[in-house]
Order: sequence, then C-alpha cells, then structure tokens
Amino acid sequence: MALAAGTKLGPYEIQSPLGAGGMGEVYRARDPRLQRDVAIKVLPAFVSRDPDRVRRFEQEARATGALNHPNIVAVFDVGSCEGVPYLVTELLEGSSLRARMAGPIPARKVTDYGVQIAHGLAAAHDKGIVHRDLKPENIFLCRDGRAKILDFGLAKLTGPEPSDATVTNLGGIGHTGSGIVLGTAGYMSPEQVRGERADSRSDIFSFGVVVYEALSGQRAFTGSTAADRASAILKEDPPDLRACGLNIPPALARIVHRCLEKNPQERFESARDLAFHLETLSTDSYSDAFKASRSARPRRSLATWLTAALAVLALFAAGWLYRYRFQASGSRPVKFQRLTDFAGLEESPAFSPDGRSVVFVSDSSGSRQIYLRLLAGGRLCRSLTMRALIWNPDGLRIPPPSSTTLHRLKEMPKEPFGRYRRWAVLPEGWSPA
Repeated sequence: MALAAGTKLGPYEIQSPLGAGGMGEVYRARDPRLQRDVAIKVLPAFVSRDPDRVRRFEQEARATGALNHPNIVAVFDVGSCEGVPYLVTELLEGSSLRARMAGPIPARKVTDYGVQIAHGLAAAHDKGIVHRDLKPENIFLCRDGRAKILDFGLAKLTGPEPSDATVTNLGGIGHTGSGIVLGTAGYMSPEQVRGERADSRSDIFSFGVVVYEALSGQRAFTGSTAADRASAILKEDPPDLRACGLNIPPALARIVHRCLEKNPQERFESARDLAFHLETLSTDSYSDAFKASRSARPRRSLATWLTAALAVLALFAAGWLYRYRFQASGSRPVKFQRLTDFAGLEESPAFSPDGRSVVFVSDSSGSRQIYLRLLAGGRLCRSLTMRALIWNPDGLRIPPPSSTTLHRLKEMPKEPFGRYRRWAVLPEGWSPA
C-alpha cells in the first residue's frame, strides 16, 4: 500500500511518490532537521515479511553507504519504522536513462555519460562491490549533466561466500521480478544467465548492453520472451553498431563490442580501463574518431591540416632565413675611412642618396662654407655659406641658404612662416660618378 502524503517515517515526512520497482517504493520526503528534500526507498509491508528481500535491502544500504562517489547516488540515512525498513538518499532532479531513450542519443552525449558511469562502477569495484543489475532504469541523468548509478539492491561483495552461485529468474521483464531475481533479462552477462560467479566484468558486459541501446535505439539482445533474450545473450552477437546508419565513431563501436564479449577474459580488465578508453574518445582524438563515418569531412579536415602545416613551415623558414641574414650581416667587419683633415670646425655631414658623395660644413677658410667630397676619392668642391645641409632626392642638388651669387633654379611653394626654399646647382661639370 502506498504511503500517503504527510506520513512520518522516523524524522522524515512523506510528500509524494516518485516511483516503484521490484526492490521497493521510492518517495519524495522532507528532512525538517536540515530543511532539505530527500528520497526515501521503502520496502512494502508484504515484501518486508520476506527475509531474503529484507536481507538484500539491507545489503543495498550497506553497499551504497560504503561508496562516496559523484557518480553514485549518496546515502544519507537508513532506518526502520514500525517494522518497515527505509533507505534515505539524495534527491535527484532529472530523469532516468530509460526516459531519455525514446530514440538514439548522440554519440558525444553517450560517451560523456559512459565515462561517468564507468568511473562510478570503478569506485564500486574498488570497494569489492559488483552491481549486477545495471540497466537504463538504474542510471539517472541529472539536470546538471551528471550521471549517477542507482539501486544497489542486487549488489554483491566479491569476497567468498558460502554459496557463490547467482540464481536467475528469467521471468523478470524490464524490471526485477518477485523472488530471488539477481539480474534483469536482456541486460545480464552470460555468466549471470548460466548462474555462474559474477565479478566486475559482469558489470562491464551490462554496461556494453546499455550503451549499445543508447547509441542505436535498439536492444542488443532481442526476443519475444525473457528466455529468448537470455538465449541470445549466450549464443548471438548484436548487430554491428556501424551498420545502423548513424554517425557512431568506429572507435566507440569497438569499445562497446569489446564490452559485449561472451568470454569475460576478452572484455576490459576493469571499469577503470574502460573509462580510460572512453575518455580518450571524449578528448582530442574524439573528432578523429568521427572522420571515418563521414565521407565529406575527411577531405576538408585533411586540407585544413595541410594548409596549417604549410603555413607553420613557411613561417619557420622565413624566421630562420631572416635570422641567418641578420646574423650574417651583423658579422661583417666594419671599415673606417677618414674623409677630411681640415683644421677647424667640420660639421653637418650629409651623404647623397646614392651613397657616393658627402657634403659638410667647414670654417677652415675663415667662414662657414659647404664642401663636397666623393667617397671614392677626388677633389673637394667649395660651394657656399649655409647653416644646414640636405640632399635633393635626385642626388645632384643640395638646398643652399639664400645667396645672390648662385643661379636660382626655381622657387618652391611657400613653407610655414612665409619662407621660400631655393635650390642651387652644384659646380658646372661636377658628376657624382
């Protein structure tokens, strides 16, 4: 009988039902002590009279309570009220993976969820706990993107027990049925179906079944009855994921099919190893994994990479060449040459644009005058009195100060302050050559 709103279970007050399964009923409740909402799993009264069900319920509390991992639902409390056992866990906002599997889920999303689930399984396996009932209903997808493993009701410590056989009831369809059901038909490993010992690699097989269905939108092992599905698990291989017509990376398909190997020794050795391979897909090499499944994209990607590589090589070559030339030019010996030996002042040198001549001012004759000298040697040409020297770009003229003794070629437009610039011709017959 379902609990009504307002019912008290210890300090917790029931608010509304959240769901029900073979291992109990789940309610939303309020913890008045911490002023927070929680989820409470309760064994119904008719079930609590079954010692085996009570034992498994208590086992879930111990197993989940021993785990502290962001991808496993957190246990807050455990108790009993009027003979009704209950388990208090964090309240999750979101939906189960089953609710999200109305159709295929994009490969990137499945890979992200798969990494988280594998890490959660690895944490449980590190504690010696095997889930043994991993299925879409027991994986919860939170609104913030986290994936959490639920329902450790069938969890089992891998240490030796008096009876280590797994009893399987193939009557359960889509959920754990009544009685001693240690697995869900269609998601059990071959060793579970045969009633053999189930270790961490059994969870890896169930993980592969779940991921296969999430990627393809189809069950890995089908059949009209639970017995048919169990037979398919033992004898048949699921269709190749790459043949379903979806953009599933070949590397991801290989990982899933390796999880589904009939022989446990041919699966991944551990959930941690599985998580590592999935993380490889979700990082830099993930885009490469998609290339083989898309015909147009490889050529564009290859051209882009080649262009980028050539650009890097060109920049490297240009930098090396510039550095080589700079070092080579900087290592040339410097040659000094004396151009004048006048007594007195020599100033304001100006080299011609062609680099063959130099003009300068000297007062060696008693007044400041311009002198020109060819760098290759030759006579000095005295020109006129001035204060500064500037070569004309043609290399044949220099602008003198105002002088009435030189021929005026032309007057340039007025410059600031109303001055005129005059150009003077060098001595007749002079040539820079």
